[in-house]
Order: sequence, then structure tokens, then C-alpha cells
Amino acid sequence: MITLDNVHKSFGDNHVLRGVNLQVGKGTSMVIIGGSGTGKSVCIKTILGLVTPDQGTITVDGIDVTKTDRDAFLARFGMLFQGGALFDSLPVWQNVAFRLLRGSLAKPRDEARAIAIEKLRRVGLTPDVADRLPAELSGGMQKRVGLARAIAAEPEIIFFDEPTTGLDPIMAGVINDLIREIVTEMGATTMTITHDMTSVRTIADHVAMLHNGKIRWTGPTSEMDAAGDPYVDQFVHGRADGPIASVR
Repeated sequence: MITLDNVHKSFGDNHVLRGVNLQVGKGTSMVIIGGSGTGKSVCIKTILGLVTPDQGTITVDGIDVTKTDRDAFLARFGMLFQGGALFDSLPVWQNVAFRLLRGSLAKPRDEARAIAIEKLRRVGLTPDVADRLPAELSGGMQKRVGLARAIAAEPEIIFFDEPTTGLDPIMAGVINDLIREIVTEMGATTMTITHDMTSVRTIADHVAMLHNGKIRWTGPTSEMDAAGDPYVDQFVHGRADGPIASVR
């Protein structure tokens, strides 16, 4: 479904992506791991067309992302943002139905609200939450609202950017389980960025380790612990000593 072939991206003298090669199969869950500043977010932005690569090609379902109708292309995606990114001036249901109220996917207001409430139920939130403002919700509830918004338009591809950041371990586990259940039900292709190895083991079918602008290793989650790569081993087990330099 998604292929990156020799993708490079620099910002001035900062060479972020240095020849990324990656394939994500249709209906599978790929998780990208790696330290902060290794280019994980830039990788996702290049796929969405928010950042243009300096070199290489990116295709989604066989179509070059730089040679497609932007509205139709982006309509295939859903996104759960790291900080929630909810609109604080809109009630919850309008946040969830944001895409359904605009553009080519626009639906009548009553229908969009009904879909939003159904998606809220799917992530474990009751209908009374629909008319609250995001500021009235806990961090865990806001994350659920963000997840409901990500799936509201039944996208084929969903990106999750650090889905458990800022959550306590119990709520993080709830979110991980919800993500796994929902993407399995939808048959969606997903890419997740995370530092949380519990999330990796719950969400991922395949894992890719991004370091120094390149994919160092990729393979099934079941093979991750025995990957035989010192970078993967250090990151997965959280060891201070190893080839990945730490700030002391």
C-alpha cells in the first residue's frame, strides 16, 4: 500500500532522511521506532505530501504522491496527532465530524453528528460527551476523541503519532487495545510512530527501526527481539550503553 524508495530530505545542512526504503503492506500495521530527531515525523509528512522529498519516490497504492489530486488523496487518510490537536472552540462532536462537515466528504449536519456519536461510542465514550468542549475532558478522553476523529470517515490508511504520550500506563494500555481492535475491524493500513515498546508489541504487525536517516532494520514484531542489530537491541531494551549515543 505504501512504498518509500530511496527517499532523501534535508533542511539546510540538516540531513534528516538519507535514503529511506520501506514497504507497508495493505491492511497491515507498521510501527516506526527510533530516537527523537531521527526523522520519523518527517517520514510521515513526506507520505502525506506535506513535505516534498529532495530525492526518491513515494507511492500509495501504486500512485506517486506528487502526481495525484490532493483532496481525493488526503480523503484516504486518517490521523491521530500526538497532542490530540483538538479544536478547543468546537464541541467534541464537531471535532470528530470535522472532515464530514467539509469538502468532498461533506454530509448533512444531523448525519455527521450521528456518525460522530457512533464513533465516540466505538472508543468508549457516551453520547453526553458530544456537546462538551475538549477542555472539559481528561487527557485520556481527549485521546479517545482524537481516535474517533481519525476513524470518522472510514479511512483506508491511518497514521498514529505517539498515541500514548502523556497517558498513565493503564490508559495507555486501553488506547493501545482500542487501536488494535479498530484497525483490525476496519482492515486499514496503519503507520505508527512511538517510543513506547508496549505500544509496539500491542499494535504492530511489522516494525521498522529508523536511525541516522535510514531504516536499519525492518521485520515482523515477533522477530524484533532477536533482530541481531545492536541499534535495535539497545532501543528495544532501553539500554544506556550501545551504539546509540545518549545525552548525559
